Amino acid sequence: MIPNLNHQENIKQDTFAFIKALNESDYSGEIAKSYASRLAVATDNSVYQCLPQAVIYPKSTQDIVLICQLAQQPEFVDIRFSPRGGGTGTNGQSLTNDIVLDLSKYMNNILEINAEESWVRVQTGVVKDQLNDALRAHGLFFSPDLSTSNRATIGGMISNDASGQGSLIYGKTSDHVLALTSVLIDGSLLETKPLTAIDLMEQVERQDSIGAIYRQVIDTCESQKENIEQSFPKLNRFLTGYDLKHVYDHDTGTVDLTRILCGAEGSLAFITEATLHVQTIPTYRTLFNIKYDSFQSALQNAPFLVEANALSVETVDSTVLNLAKEDIVWHSVKELITDVPGQVLDGINIVEFAEADEAIQQQKIDALIVKLDTLISNKEAGVIGYQICNDLADINKVYGMRKKAVGLLGKADSTAKPIAFVEDTCVPPENLAQYIIEFRQLLDDKGLHYGMFGHVDAGVLHVRPALDLCDPEQEKLMREVSDKVVALTAKYKGLMWGEHGKGFRSEYGPAFFGEVLFNELRKIKTVFDPLNRVNPGKICTPIDSTEQLVSVDAVKRGAFDRQIPVKVRESYAPAIDCNGNGLCFNYDTTSPMCPSVKVSKDRVHSPKGRAGLMREWLRQLANNDIDILQLESDLYAGKNASIFTRFKNTLAKRSGEYDFSHEVMEAMKGCLACKACSSQCPIQVDVPTFRARFMHLYHDRYLRPMKDYFVAYVEQYAPLMGEMPRFFNFFTGLKVTSILTEKIVGMVDIPQLSSPTLKSSLKKNDITEFDLQKLQALSAAEREQYVLIVQDPFTTYYDADVVRDLLLTIKKLGYKPVMLPFKPNGKPQHIKGFLSKFAKTAKDSADFLNQMADLNIAMVGTDPAMVLCYRDEYEQALGNKRGEFDVQLFQEWLKPRLIGDAKPSVGADFYLLGHCTEKTAEPTSGNDWAVIFKHFGGSLSEVAVGCCGMAGTYGHDAGKLAESKAIYSLSWEAAIAQHERSQCLATGYSCRSQVKRIEGETLKHPVQALLSLL
Repeated sequence: MIPNLNHQENIKQDTFAFIKALNESDYSGEIAKSYASRLAVATDNSVYQCLPQAVIYPKSTQDIVLICQLAQQPEFVDIRFSPRGGGTGTNGQSLTNDIVLDLSKYMNNILEINAEESWVRVQTGVVKDQLNDALRAHGLFFSPDLSTSNRATIGGMISNDASGQGSLIYGKTSDHVLALTSVLIDGSLLETKPLTAIDLMEQVERQDSIGAIYRQVIDTCESQKENIEQSFPKLNRFLTGYDLKHVYDHDTGTVDLTRILCGAEGSLAFITEATLHVQTIPTYRTLFNIKYDSFQSALQNAPFLVEANALSVETVDSTVLNLAKEDIVWHSVKELITDVPGQVLDGINIVEFAEADEAIQQQKIDALIVKLDTLISNKEAGVIGYQICNDLADINKVYGMRKKAVGLLGKADSTAKPIAFVEDTCVPPENLAQYIIEFRQLLDDKGLHYGMFGHVDAGVLHVRPALDLCDPEQEKLMREVSDKVVALTAKYKGLMWGEHGKGFRSEYGPAFFGEVLFNELRKIKTVFDPLNRVNPGKICTPIDSTEQLVSVDAVKRGAFDRQIPVKVRESYAPAIDCNGNGLCFNYDTTSPMCPSVKVSKDRVHSPKGRAGLMREWLRQLANNDIDILQLESDLYAGKNASIFTRFKNTLAKRSGEYDFSHEVMEAMKGCLACKACSSQCPIQVDVPTFRARFMHLYHDRYLRPMKDYFVAYVEQYAPLMGEMPRFFNFFTGLKVTSILTEKIVGMVDIPQLSSPTLKSSLKKNDITEFDLQKLQALSAAEREQYVLIVQDPFTTYYDADVVRDLLLTIKKLGYKPVMLPFKPNGKPQHIKGFLSKFAKTAKDSADFLNQMADLNIAMVGTDPAMVLCYRDEYEQALGNKRGEFDVQLFQEWLKPRLIGDAKPSVGADFYLLGHCTEKTAEPTSGNDWAVIFKHFGGSLSEVAVGCCGMAGTYGHDAGKLAESKAIYSLSWEAAIAQHERSQCLATGYSCRSQVKRIEGETLKHPVQALLSLL
């Protein structure tokens, strides 16, 4: 039995006092101080880990003013803060051991769009893609692009002065910031924009902190003009933090403090609002995917492509391409980046042209085609082929693959994982090819594996060497490589931090700037933040401070993970391997991953948050000398804690006894077990799998709620109740039954059993009964005409019409369906962590299905969640004992069997709202249905929706009812409203149940619509 994990990382007394005072003030935001909440922001997309004292979620600029004013009281003088947005930084920019000020949860509103003047005003917690979605209706977009655009906030982009693809034309974030509203640590409100003449003098003459800031910035820029000009590299990706080169225009006398704040990594002030310049969306866009025989050829050919006046030139090497081919993302681009017959494709350049004038666009395209054809014909420059994309959807698919490459590099089978620490070096583009030769030699000499991609037009290269930071010697190697890369970039007149900020690499700043200029930066830090209280240690410290800058030697995740035994780390890899890329924070509500964080806005309830909690839980168990794998083995062997022990522990829990396992459990209970993370996450963090394992162990110490048994045993009681549906429906339909079920069991909206039953429907429709001997007697040719239908408890007993219509459709297609005897699948047991019981259920079912597989007759299941359980959870539970049986989804079975020409269109249009488990695990599912419908004269379009919120039995949990309906409202509600209900189709039983509960109508399964076409 797992022990009570009562160790807590205590919060300092002055922090407790500050939080108490803040709660008693007019502050309107939220404060989180639980261990789970702090752990959720203890990491970002870097290798570092810092546990904050608390997390503050302000709701307004005034909240932040109030926080800073309160922090001026003498008793709170040691309180420090670090602002945080999307948490996507690769160098620990937002990590702190103090208080995190998270602006992403509430300060995420688009305040004003002025399309005529091409500007927008936003709160800085707005996500970049969220902003562009709002601007699209006006024909505008915010142009700085980055791979994390679906979760990176505007505040984070400003703080890191982010750029990305297209920066040669569009520039960096700072090039588009017109004005900022910020709060200084003393509580002053700082409004910044370009100022000249009288307006500037008014600010300079102020006798407060703002006046001091203007005076210091002007003094530094005037006294160090020559030094600044010489020290700041002549690069498209000019130096971040602090941008002395652009803050003061000596010719016009203009001062724009926004330039100091852009790239300051939150070390000067808390930026709360931004006015941004936005641009017209290009009318014409074309993408070339140019293929090369080597990555070096792709790099060396980049200047040739830049000369073609392209918007951008992006390079990807074979390592990244091969990782993409193994990921769910590849199905969307495999026709756009095909192999070249007889050639080895080892690198690509992605080249985009974007223009408002069609003639100019076509001229550029035609010119490049001629040049590329010549290179291919002459076998020059390593060019072996190219493909052109003019369709915007295809262009976005290619960029989607390119953006996911950042996360894909973190996926590796070995203990050494590609990590970010030298991943954004920048050198003049003309030096890039030679620089990379030396860079690769450096890594090769250390025996390191790595992948490369980047913005070669700007001289930026993304490289992530693979290191195992659980090994202290590998951690030392990280320092060694860092030092050598700093020297190498300097040799080629470049920067180590060309795109992703300094963060924990700030220690390299003094050597880069030189003592004189670095001290000027410190003077600027001093007037903004004299006591080093705003993101301390990043960029620089105040001039009189003796505190050190943060260092690449800071505490890393590996220092914690190495405390977990190797075998446990390997066994729990779906949690341990999370690298913090944060794709699970995707703002897009039509993306299936992750519904719980989308609706809660709480990072604890994300795959990253849950993985972090599991890592800490495993670490604490290891430090208590607990062999977690042996405990699991004992449970499978039936060695459970007694009911008395569990009862006693549960009483202690109810009396308030702390156990870290309770915090982990709260996070796990919020998971819908939709499994989108297991395929959509680049690292394939698999929350439902480690969640089930955790619950299995947790409930050996603590009693289970009654609803767990209600769910887990549905496959046992549903067949019995299904024999007398009207009798049971009478009682479950009573209001008093609903009240008692909610109060006692904790479940709501229990569905009615199907009446008439499936069994009676089979008799009426002359469906062949199962007879094993008769099936075994069939010839091979005869077996081709049969289909075995695998039952599940939900469609068989609660949605029998779907199964009936499935059988009738198969008959109409000329096949003979046979209903197999009902066998429990075990999915409900797995979801609730009854893993010992699930293992037995799975073994029994697998044995039966393997026996059926010996017949060589196709097997088809109805509900995607249940069918996919045979492929995933069965594989995990049974390993090679699972056998080779294959249960297909209906569309998987039918599509290869389509013969003859498609029928003429009959004008029947349908819209498929996919099941989140199905469309992430089997991404071609929607297209398969579309092909089938087209063949029979219909039309089917896949509608982009996220999770419906039902997710099996999650939506029937009384404690999750509000969240379930809120998740439905994120994407399904609007999607359903846009179409006739009779045209809307859903493959998932839970999806249809949710629509019925909320909309009062039942959607058809696609097979029912297909039957109408037949």
